[in-house]
Amino acid sequence: MFIFRTVFTRFVLAALMIAQPACALAAETSVRIGVLSYREMDGVLFNWAEIQTRLAAAIPGYKFELSPMDGKQLHEAVSRGELGFVLTNSSQYVALASEFGIQRIATIILPEAASPQKALGSTVLTLSDRKDVNKLSDLRGKRVAVVANDAFGGYLAAARELLGAGVDLEAGDANLVYVGFPMTQAIDALRSNEADVAIVRTCLIEHLAKQGKLRLADFKVVSPRPEPGFKCIPSTQLYPDWPLAAARDMDLELAKKVAVTLLSMPPSVRGLSWSIPADYQPILELDRDLMIGPYAELRTNSIRGIIKNYRPYLLVALLILVGVAIYFIRVQILVKRRTRELRESRANAYKLQIKTEHMARLSILGEMASTLAHELNQPLATIAAYAQGLERNCASGQVNVDMVTKVNREIVAQTERADKVIRQVRTFARKRMAASELRPIAETVGEAIANFSTMLPALPPVNLDNRLPAGKMLKADHQQIQQVLINLMKNAADAMISLPAENRLIDIVLDQSGNDLTIAVSDRGPLISPETLAQFFEPFFTTKPDGLGLGLAICKSIAEAHSGKLSVHPREPQPGLVFQLNLPEYRNGHLQ
Repeated sequence: MFIFRTVFTRFVLAALMIAQPACALAAETSVRIGVLSYREMDGVLFNWAEIQTRLAAAIPGYKFELSPMDGKQLHEAVSRGELGFVLTNSSQYVALASEFGIQRIATIILPEAASPQKALGSTVLTLSDRKDVNKLSDLRGKRVAVVANDAFGGYLAAARELLGAGVDLEAGDANLVYVGFPMTQAIDALRSNEADVAIVRTCLIEHLAKQGKLRLADFKVVSPRPEPGFKCIPSTQLYPDWPLAAARDMDLELAKKVAVTLLSMPPSVRGLSWSIPADYQPILELDRDLMIGPYAELRTNSIRGIIKNYRPYLLVALLILVGVAIYFIRVQILVKRRTRELRESRANAYKLQIKTEHMARLSILGEMASTLAHELNQPLATIAAYAQGLERNCASGQVNVDMVTKVNREIVAQTERADKVIRQVRTFARKRMAASELRPIAETVGEAIANFSTMLPALPPVNLDNRLPAGKMLKADHQQIQQVLINLMKNAADAMISLPAENRLIDIVLDQSGNDLTIAVSDRGPLISPETLAQFFEPFFTTKPDGLGLGLAICKSIAEAHSGKLSVHPREPQPGLVFQLNLPEYRNGHLQ
């Protein structure tokens, strides 16, 4: 039987050759036939004269060129449309048929085949004295000699059976020893102890025994699976043998003539013959289980394929997860010990922030104390003057209803003026928890300017340039935002203290930049060096003789607490600085 399988490719190739008469015309049509072969064709073991005569008589005018190729070369030649016919193993035929539409026209039948459907499989061998290898699952961790991972009987058929037994050759469940062709080298590796197990095509070992090259008693078939009518002992199910397939664009008449010629030929002296195309559905099922050929995409779009492809990585990931879990448990124990301290620290930090902001507001009020006293003194002096005047008029008897009404109105007006100043100061100075609310940003800026102007009437005027559409909303603690703006306006006023009154002006621009609402406060103060500018927001850095250096640092922290930022850059045209506050806009129920 070894002779049959050894010359299998040569038999089929010669069967497809067309003998040309000596006087053949020069105008012959060449048809190239790609044949899966790992060895050069080095001679003829059979007399093909009868076959050549039949083909030449049946299909005159054609010359068939035979091209032995490995699997990759055969695939590339089919993809480029260079072949008229293809002779390959069952698995590659199914893959090429799915991808390029080649169509089988006949199937080779070897004399040992039980039927066209049950002709080829794998035999898994080990030495007869091995007691540790009796079934396919015993191959886990063993050295397995194979020809190549695209050999059908020498690898693929067995790989499927092993996968069903829980041994994934591709995933490294066994140590593959690649020996190459001829397939007898797999048995040699077994004999020389280079491998524990060998995978060969069915009937190879029986062939070699008949030739006297080995003794069957020296070997053991692992998980034997006898098949009625099949003359050898496989370890797997049996599949259809190699097909001859025509290219998708092959002339149908020529393909039909080739098929009819092959099918009409009697068996050779060695028993080789042709049959009608077999059903290759079992090959499709094998490809699906191994995720090869037309089912190769399962490797990337199925859970089983992903596990198969990334099994080593998943195992490493699992080990890492176990380690992480152990580490996480340990960390959780430590975290529980420190959670209370962390919560207390956060609570203390929050209280400190509130206290610091409150102190900053009081600091601003302290700096404005004299101006506030002056602002309150005016309505009080006016009230006193009206009261004294009314007293004198009463003493002189010149009092009338109109005079009393007028004086009373003025006293009430001045009282309301003083009360408004006191209420604004109390609101600004009140210690409170942060409270976020949704309000138009223009209102917040307007109130900050009004508070600043009321509390500090002698300071520079403020020019507001609102470039925003009406209704732009800001979700924030608006009192904190006003604190930032008042602090920036106070700094702007201090920067221009040495300028003539007519040159002092604070500009505020309301605008939008991307998803941010921006408030820019600019002054016309002296030039500031880049080195000094870079330190403006550092705590305890100040350019004022009596300053604490906390104002801008607090303003920056308030901006960041609102997911915004506070920046400074030179005014254009100079001199002067521009402090810009960026805050995210509130739109459609969420911050942008």
